[in-house]
Amino acid sequence: MKAAYYEGHETIRVGPCAPVAPGPGEAQIRVSHCGICGTDLHIFHGKMDHRVRLPQVIGHEMSGIVESVGPDVEGFRPGDRVTVMPLDPCGDCPACIAGHSHICQRLKFIGIDVPGALQGLWTVPSHTLHRLPESLSFELGALIEPVAVACHDVRLGEVKPDEYVVVQGGGPIGVLVALVAQSAGARVLLSELNPFRVALANDLGLRALDPRSADLPALVEEETGGAGADVVFEVSGSAAGAETMTRLPRTRGRIVIVAIFADRPPVDLFRFFWRELRLLGARVYEHEDFERAIQLADSAALPLQELITNICPLEELEWGMREMEKGGEVMKILVKCSDK
Repeated sequence: MKAAYYEGHETIRVGPCAPVAPGPGEAQIRVSHCGICGTDLHIFHGKMDHRVRLPQVIGHEMSGIVESVGPDVEGFRPGDRVTVMPLDPCGDCPACIAGHSHICQRLKFIGIDVPGALQGLWTVPSHTLHRLPESLSFELGALIEPVAVACHDVRLGEVKPDEYVVVQGGGPIGVLVALVAQSAGARVLLSELNPFRVALANDLGLRALDPRSADLPALVEEETGGAGADVVFEVSGSAAGAETMTRLPRTRGRIVIVAIFADRPPVDLFRFFWRELRLLGARVYEHEDFERAIQLADSAALPLQELITNICPLEELEWGMREMEKGGEVMKILVKCSDK
């Protein structure tokens, strides 16, 4: 049984896994697959060294089988197929008391603040577990976490059938937001610079374009009779995206910030005043978003298999990181962590 350890300075070492026996309220999982995401790349590039303890196992988009459970665990037993909602809230801060434990003020994000899923055996709090149906492959099970992000974003954006939605940014999360919004009945336009991702999104049944090939605000106005978009999802994390997002919505339209911006971008607050716009932040997800993601994945309502570019063994994790950071002809890379 092996584990991949981030050692700082863009270095990954694969070595023996050090299994932790589950204590009260914990479960040990034999990890099958784990996805590489943008957060993992931030860690790999050293941008989150203030939160990780080197050397540390990272990763949180996963699927697997319960290996064993500790005392006081109810509802799960060895052999259950699961994924993990990697949030461990404190339970007693103002956010938790208000019912918003997913954005706990002392939140531990599993895979960043504590060890993650890129190992053969992984022990987590049992409250993080979500059951995967037998009909869902472990490969697609490892996509439930990013799909849950999209479900949370679309739910907070209050997307309704026949609404006009613009998604800025066509990486894995942007494409998933677009797919989930479309599955909710919205008319979706995806804006993305990478030609491979534009082509893939169109192949998936979305409508995608490079914003350099058209005047995006003018196009949206034309297609909405001069009204503007009902909802705009900013997933690019770019200064250009922050500038454009305020030019797209209709009067009393909604803008949902999904991306994490490296720098604080200028935002046209006059536009918010003039059109009475609403701005929402969407950070992670809640349990209902995980359940909705599992339902969508199991129903084959979303073409999730087409998002998987490669599956590599744990020993090739660093290669996978390098491929993802190139941002070329790649969408999602999964890592095979064990034989199950």
